[in-house]
Parts: sequence; structure tokens; C-alpha cells
Amino acid sequence: MKALGFSFFNAEVAWRYLPDILAGMWVTVQLGVAVAASGLALGLALAVLRALHLRPVNFLIVCFADVLRALPPLVVIMVLFFAFPYVDLSMSAFTATWLSLTLVLAAFAEEIFWAGILSVPRGQAEAARATGLTWLQSMGHVVMPQAVRLTVAPLTNRVIAITKSTALGSVVGLSEVLNNAQSASSNAGNATPLTLGALACLAIFIPVVLLGRWTETRFRWKN
Repeated sequence: MKALGFSFFNAEVAWRYLPDILAGMWVTVQLGVAVAASGLALGLALAVLRALHLRPVNFLIVCFADVLRALPPLVVIMVLFFAFPYVDLSMSAFTATWLSLTLVLAAFAEEIFWAGILSVPRGQAEAARATGLTWLQSMGHVVMPQAVRLTVAPLTNRVIAITKSTALGSVVGLSEVLNNAQSASSNAGNATPLTLGALACLAIFIPVVLLGRWTETRFRWKN
């Protein structure tokens, strides 16, 4: 037990590297919030655009969704960070990670939103148009409120999964919480920073999980 405490719960090492862990936590929180906001917004926009039923546009959206859902997020991050500089589109580790995870989340969100739109009876949109509402008004006031409500649960799970993937940014040198914890552990020759990193992840993502559970309960359809 003494060896375990020295290796994983060393107070002196923890105090020395706590600022690095806190700095990594802040980067992880910023990245997670940015990915969730931009990914959901882009996914919603693509789903609404797909509802216009323009075949060339729908073909491109379906291709985008299928390709990004099939590719591992790590591959997308590495392509954006390492390959794009060859075409004069270099970006920082934060930007590459944010853009990659945003695109992946948008691909999943688009399909989820689209399924929600299809689940709303077509007659409701037609009735809204019959009252004089434009297509955009009927989508915004009649179809989308119901579609979004139906998609809360799968969207919540997907957002949680994607935000946890922020740790993949360590591959391109992003100073997020787990990357900082691993570097600190190597420098200290002690695993205590990894324990701090694990606790930091719990502090970040447990509230997200609880918020997701509350959201699912709040917006689920009543029996």
C-alpha cells in the first residue's frame, strides 16, 4: 500500500504539477464546448438543408455524413494537422482538433436531426403551409421543435462521446488535460499526475453526463 500511495497519490508530486493539470482542464473544457456548439449547429443546418430535397445537395450531404461517420476522429485530426500544410492550409493543434471533431459530430448530428424530421408526420408540415406559413416558417415553428425533442437522447449521447475524444488532440501536441498529465508523469517519474488527470476528467465529464441525463428526462415525450 505504501508503494501504491507513493506512485499514484504522492502529495508532493501532485502539488508540483497541479497547475499543468488545471491548465489542461481549461483547454479541454474550451475545446469540448466549442465542438459541441459548432458540431450541433452545423448538423442542424445540414439537416434543414437536406429537407429542401434538392438531389445534388442531398447527395453531397449524404456523402459527407457517411464518410465522416466512417472515419475514426483520430484519422481526421491527423489529416488536417499533418497533410493540409502541404496545400498551404496549416493550422494549430487546437484548431485542427476542433475542426475535426466538429465535422465528425456534425455528420452524426445531421443524421440524427434528419431522422427526427422524418419522424414528424408529413401532414403537419402540409397543414402549416395551408395556413399561410412559408416553408421556412413551417420548419421553424412546426417541424423542428418536434424533431429536436425526439432527438435529444441520441444527440446527448453523441455529444458526450465526441467531447471525450478531445483527448485525441494529444496526438498533435495539444496541451489538453491528459496530454499534460502524461508529460508530467514522464517528467516526474511518478504516476501521480495521471491520477490527477483521471480526476480532472471525472470533474469535467460527470457534470456533462448528469446534464445529459437531466436533458433526456426534461424533454422526453410523456406517455
